[in-house]
Amino acid sequence: MAKTNAKAGKTIRVRLFKSINGCQERHRVSVRALGLRKLNDVRELVDSPSVRGLVNQVSYLVRIEEGV
Repeated sequence: MAKTNAKAGKTIRVRLFKSINGCQERHRVSVRALGLRKLNDVRELVDSPSVRGLVNQVSYLVRIEEGV
């Protein structure tokens, strides 16, 4: 079983800094799954492999602040 950081309570802060206009529909869905709606919207999420996968998929649209 894979070890996750969810038990340690680590979180990452994700900010939508670029518009989702003109990007793929899959990427729009990923941004919504992260809980981001508008430009400069920020969400603090548990640092887990599933969240990291979504962030990696739309890395050109979001910024990450670790260790928050």
